[in-house]
Amino acid sequence: MRKYTLFILSFLTLGISAQTFETKFTRSLSDVLKDLETRFNIRLKYNVDTTGLKIAYADFRIRPYSVEESLNNILAPFDFKPVYQEKNIWKIKPYEYPRRQPEDGKKMIAYLTSLCNNRQEWENRKAILKKEVRDRLGIDPLLTQCSNEQPQLTKLRKHDGYTVQNFCMKTVNGHTVKGSIYAPNNSKVKKNMKGKYPLIICPNGHFLNGRYGKVQQLRLGTLARMGAICVDYDLWGWGESDDEVGKEAHQTSEAHVMQILNGIRILDWMYNRKNVDKTRIGVNGGSGGGTQTVLLTVIDDRFTASCPVVSMSSWFDGGCPCESGKPIQLSGGGTCNAELAALFAPKPMMIVSDDGDWTSTTPQLEYPYIKRIYDFYGKGDLVKNTHLPNERHDFGINKRKAVYECFINTFGLDRSLLDEDKVTIEDENTLRFKPKENKLP
Repeated sequence: MRKYTLFILSFLTLGISAQTFETKFTRSLSDVLKDLETRFNIRLKYNVDTTGLKIAYADFRIRPYSVEESLNNILAPFDFKPVYQEKNIWKIKPYEYPRRQPEDGKKMIAYLTSLCNNRQEWENRKAILKKEVRDRLGIDPLLTQCSNEQPQLTKLRKHDGYTVQNFCMKTVNGHTVKGSIYAPNNSKVKKNMKGKYPLIICPNGHFLNGRYGKVQQLRLGTLARMGAICVDYDLWGWGESDDEVGKEAHQTSEAHVMQILNGIRILDWMYNRKNVDKTRIGVNGGSGGGTQTVLLTVIDDRFTASCPVVSMSSWFDGGCPCESGKPIQLSGGGTCNAELAALFAPKPMMIVSDDGDWTSTTPQLEYPYIKRIYDFYGKGDLVKNTHLPNERHDFGINKRKAVYECFINTFGLDRSLLDEDKVTIEDENTLRFKPKENKLP
């Protein structure tokens, strides 16, 4: 026994104790990853800190035939994950609950497809999902507590064929939501619309400058010129909401609830205006605004047309708490944004996607799945996909053109007035709500 003990001690002094049964073959995580780089001729990039971390049974986790399996086995105990980039480059990232991989999306869509084979089975699941999403979001108690005060408005600003007016609306628990209304101001449009205009609620994404950005103004101004009333509003903790609750509020689950609540309350207000056509109520946003677009259609049945842009996916729920702060994807035993989008069937929907983000699989994966649901109603032609394979994640001109086509076709907007050059880009100060302009008490 004494000789065995001396043997173990001498082994420890050699600095190779990690390779023993007694120490569970423990090694430094950094050293193991360096060895993997050499073994598999790869390069690792890090979004995590591996300093001081150790891994038990390290070398036994390596699969000589697969770098991916080896990385997964080694990183799993730390809630890290490997993500392939390009040219043998892998990025090590912390586990992200709202983000998966395209292969996971394929498995999810296959699973969801197996659940419903006809319209009745789909209607049953639809009822379950709509109820659970509301419950997990926790929005109904807040909606009953919202203020009934009429929103405050600034003076109209007249531009070429449209007007802009800022507003401030009280919501719940003393909070407000501020935004702008873009409305048609053209005699030709008024004659064609006969005094009733379609309404499009336009939630913002995380694009530069939010609702004050040029891209947002171009889209809403153009839609207004063609005959639609469009309303945009700040993200929770962005813009004027930042002034009220602070930037940090955006990185909370509260943002998930409040942004949807704001969209519904704005719809409540605008829906009853005399010049709004209740049969033509649209919703359109990009990126995080696209995620809100889908969720608003799940929560509120008054929407009659939907256009989510560069957002809807079966393997990405939205990386911000304002999109995935509440566990709505656990509804119905497990769902995803593609199935939530399908709840809109059989109403008209245009899905805009590209190859540069998590919508890259839309033409082959999510769109066929959603069309199958529409086919249950005999309305497969009412869901469409505009895919831009050479573009990346933005709200560029081709994405905006797809939006224009969507609402020209569904709401009868005037194509002859489609001209972004006619839109006036206002500065942020002009788009902010100023109570003094309205001479409020």
